[in-house]
Amino acid sequence: MGIGVKFSSTIEAMSQTPRLLVFDLDGTLIDSRKDLCNSVNATLEHFGKAALPDDIVAGYIGDGAATLVRRALAHAHMIEDQPDPHDDSFVEQALEFFLGYYRIHKLDFTYVYPGAIESLEAIHAAHPSLPMAVLTNKPVGPSLGICAHFGLDRFFFQNYGGNSFPTKKPDPQGFLALVAEAGVKAADAVMIGDSGVDVHTARNAGARSLGCTFGFSPQTLAEAKPDVSVDHASEWPKALGLL
Repeated sequence: MGIGVKFSSTIEAMSQTPRLLVFDLDGTLIDSRKDLCNSVNATLEHFGKAALPDDIVAGYIGDGAATLVRRALAHAHMIEDQPDPHDDSFVEQALEFFLGYYRIHKLDFTYVYPGAIESLEAIHAAHPSLPMAVLTNKPVGPSLGICAHFGLDRFFFQNYGGNSFPTKKPDPQGFLALVAEAGVKAADAVMIGDSGVDVHTARNAGARSLGCTFGFSPQTLAEAKPDVSVDHASEWPKALGLL
């Protein structure tokens, strides 16, 4: 192929060629774990609590910034484990600090997963009319900024974040909006992501899922049983039946 994509000979491929690819961002296209963990811990320390291990914080990523902050605060015993309206104003303060810190530090350590850009290039070269998009629970502002910084935006006709709609993944609203914009059927679309949230988003929309075991949430991914899984971003084209 001439563009350096490597494939495993044992990759299971989807039997039906997709007509729309929807990618998660964190843990799928980019490894943002360190910057997210640092931002959470800066927030905890700002409010007088000790930092949490990165492995703990990483397990809270995937359901949006507010949920990430709330879970970290609960773990640090600053709020109750269950949502409590008395905690809402404090969570809002912590979320505001977190978002401000992350806005400045979102690219300190974040990088694109090896093989991701090469795979996107290979897919686009072989199927130039195949629409691709990003659907993340991260706020759309940081998502757009990160994708632009790494040159990922050139591959995607749309980039929706956790604040683009009234609901977040696994609610299918954002996914179905992309399906409508692309002019395809949900059954012909694939959600590519690293967590159970992404698999359930696809399932709730009537679409298929490609799991990325190299991301942040391999356990929830395995429990959700994606249609196909890969261990490396370089395997996307073959697993999707596109090369």
